[in-house]
Amino acid sequence: MKPPYSVPSMAEIAALPWNGMSVVSTFAGCGGSSTGYRMAGFRVLWANECNGNAQACYRANAAPYTAIDGRSITDVKGEEVLARIGMEPGRLDVFDGSPPCQTFSTAGKRNMQDDRSDLFFEYIRLLRELQPRCFVAENVSGMVKGVAKGQFKRVLAELKASGYCVVVKLLDAQWLGVPQSRQRLIFQGVREDLAVDPAWPKPLPYRYSVRDALPWISSASNDSKGMEGVNIVDCRREPLPVVRAGGGGHQTGWRVEAETDISRYAIGDEWDKLAPGEHSDRFFSLQKPHLDKPCPSVTQLAGSPSVAGVCHPTERRKFSIAELRRICGFPDDFGLVGSYVEQWARLGNAVPPVMMATVARCVAGNLLALETAVP
Repeated sequence: MKPPYSVPSMAEIAALPWNGMSVVSTFAGCGGSSTGYRMAGFRVLWANECNGNAQACYRANAAPYTAIDGRSITDVKGEEVLARIGMEPGRLDVFDGSPPCQTFSTAGKRNMQDDRSDLFFEYIRLLRELQPRCFVAENVSGMVKGVAKGQFKRVLAELKASGYCVVVKLLDAQWLGVPQSRQRLIFQGVREDLAVDPAWPKPLPYRYSVRDALPWISSASNDSKGMEGVNIVDCRREPLPVVRAGGGGHQTGWRVEAETDISRYAIGDEWDKLAPGEHSDRFFSLQKPHLDKPCPSVTQLAGSPSVAGVCHPTERRKFSIAELRRICGFPDDFGLVGSYVEQWARLGNAVPPVMMATVARCVAGNLLALETAVP
């Protein structure tokens, strides 16, 4: 039987017992991966993120023991990281990273001359300097498609040449507890001297739907049922995700964020033509989610009201940020800063914490088994 959809709050995550293992994270974004590791009991000791808005979001949710480095990764040296966390090479448990994926994305221009395509090799440089027991890196599925395949093979060869048993899998968040269809390419490596293979989560026997994540949605004429689990304080800066029966729009006592409204744009008229679960023939990226299926993938740029992308399933608007947190597997009280478009971009770029937590638990089990094995 499928349990109700829920994500622990940031306070609950902070109160979880430490599993004794530590993580260093690069290209940390707003903290999607880091939050997932913390859900699995890890401590994230150091994180690197040079994007100003992403870094501000990360700081808003960071644990007090996490050091945050805002420099470009090209300026970061492994010996500096080790000095900051008080470890020698080889002692760190997990080295995490999400090198920029726009170069490899099938939704982008796929320009292999883009400087961002080289940043994965900066991640590999730090891997060799830190020599952690395990590493986990993620990227978009487009990295193994078309013109990006050559770069993928180079990356894989360099990771293996760094002294690791490496396995790459294409995981889909919808089978790992996230109410969103979102494929991510996950690289996992275990140092060769440890003589074990990477461990992976098994797909769940069920998937969460948009309705599971947003239980107040019942039909095109919504009511206020199901609001008990929503962080109301957090919703007050955003459109209340409820329209009462017979209403002609957002009937709330709070200010409606104009940024969510698509009525003034061509995609608003196109939205009216779509049935649940359909995408537009005119604007291929425009999709109306089906209430009883996982949401289609949320992209970084779709937060602009004029940009085609995933929209609300029953109202002529984009998702509110409060709703999007749930669709993306984030805690309701996860702090975000900046404009609506910037907050959307952070969630659209992030690894869903719930997804990363399932991977991190497998990593922890693998490493703990090594420590408890009889010589």
